[in-house]
Amino acid sequence: MKSSFLLSELTAYLDESQTVEQMYATLRPHLAGLGLAAHKTGEDYTISRLQPSLPYILNAAEEKRLNAYLSLSSMPSVLEEAIEQYITRKTGKDWSDPVILERLRRAIVSQKNDYWKPTGQRSLQYTKGYAVLGYLAYHFPVYFMQARHLLAMLARDGLLKPEMTILDLGTGPGVIPLAIDDFWMCLDSARATVHSIERSKENIEAFGALAQSIATNNSPVMIEPPQEADIISSGDVAIPDHVDLMVFSNVLNELAGLPVAARADLVMEYVKRLAPDGTILIIEPAEEATSTGLRVLALALKKRGLSIYAPCTFVWGTNCTPDRCWSFQTAPSLRPTRIMNTLSACNEPFRYVNTDIKYSYVILRKDGKVRTSCSIPRGTKAQRLSKVHLNVGKRITVVAAKMSEDLGDKETHIFRLCDGSAEKPVYAVLPTFHIMPSNRELGSAPYGTVLEIRDVLVRYNPAHDAYNLLVNRETGVTPVSNQGDPTRSNPGSIRPPLGIRHSPEKPKSGSVSK
Repeated sequence: MKSSFLLSELTAYLDESQTVEQMYATLRPHLAGLGLAAHKTGEDYTISRLQPSLPYILNAAEEKRLNAYLSLSSMPSVLEEAIEQYITRKTGKDWSDPVILERLRRAIVSQKNDYWKPTGQRSLQYTKGYAVLGYLAYHFPVYFMQARHLLAMLARDGLLKPEMTILDLGTGPGVIPLAIDDFWMCLDSARATVHSIERSKENIEAFGALAQSIATNNSPVMIEPPQEADIISSGDVAIPDHVDLMVFSNVLNELAGLPVAARADLVMEYVKRLAPDGTILIIEPAEEATSTGLRVLALALKKRGLSIYAPCTFVWGTNCTPDRCWSFQTAPSLRPTRIMNTLSACNEPFRYVNTDIKYSYVILRKDGKVRTSCSIPRGTKAQRLSKVHLNVGKRITVVAAKMSEDLGDKETHIFRLCDGSAEKPVYAVLPTFHIMPSNRELGSAPYGTVLEIRDVLVRYNPAHDAYNLLVNRETGVTPVSNQGDPTRSNPGSIRPPLGIRHSPEKPKSGSVSK
């Protein structure tokens, strides 16, 4: 009825008298969810609709700077040195002392052994003592680099804003805030304030030490001190209103005691503070159990009203069957840090070098926005992947998203496909000797690109209870044109020509290291 009104105007409609401040305290947690803003006006508040923010659009110089930034294979040297100095200060001995190195090795092995237990038996405690130091030495560098690539994707997709409020939930020793501080230096005029929540005092201490070590006077990012709380029961923690970007990085999978529905409800509680045009980013390790668990969680959140912006595309407008959807992203490997190289000078060096950049992610919105609004090209007689079992031995056409990098080897290239309808895994299989200009897009298209794949032969693979679509010289592969420029949908990944691999991966459980 009005473009704006004073909060005091509502008093006439209340059964029990309340002051303006009491009403504001009641309404404040819900304002973002209602798409409203409150501004102090004397002793009152003016309530108005939130106006969507304009996206931050990268200019040519920023694109060039970003390409150079993403080509770096190591963390900033100042941050690597800060981690070394923190370990030295906490232990009272130089980080390279043999005693300290051996304790770090034991902590890393203990964490890895715990991680590879069945999901319900994991404890995954990175909260005190050498568990925190081992995390800094082994996990922090990889997670920092993952964040770098994901932030680049958000920037190139127009999901960043000139002024942003960011909330990192379960921040640990500050991987996400520190990665944001580093990334924003690539941008000319964007600014951000980063809030975070963390339950562990020792993680908060490490976060503070690292943040202080890299602090500069001209940083476009304001990192607020983390608030000590468990994200499951944050209680009276002051969470900012109208959050533009909300991040759950490698944390929700560790809530093993919570079923998927409870985790989805937890996320939705925080979504109440998300701006109407805000973004949620959830990141998990690429290991099969956590990766498929993320897809199950994403679908639960979709059913609660959020839209999946990426990487999934629901070609047929149906909900998928995600419990076997093992899909992850890759990027060029990290250069080992000095600590990793020193730790690996032992009988089992492979245990202490963590350089593979592999991660699963989902981006969600509450405004319905999606990266690819796909429709089947007119005149295309495409089959749903849920119907491939009816076409074994036949040649068909499908429209589906490419949901993996190459999972095969130099002789046979294998790519996961999904159209949102399949109940069993479906793979496109391309032998090297069948590579032609007409089907090369299967290998060169970025992760998440929707492809029309024409004239493929359907085979059933009983060993994996999956279906293979055999691509040959007669097969045509074309990106679906109404999804925009696919090279902007997945920045930060360097894709070798089909047939040239950085490191072959096999699509089987346990093949991805955390």
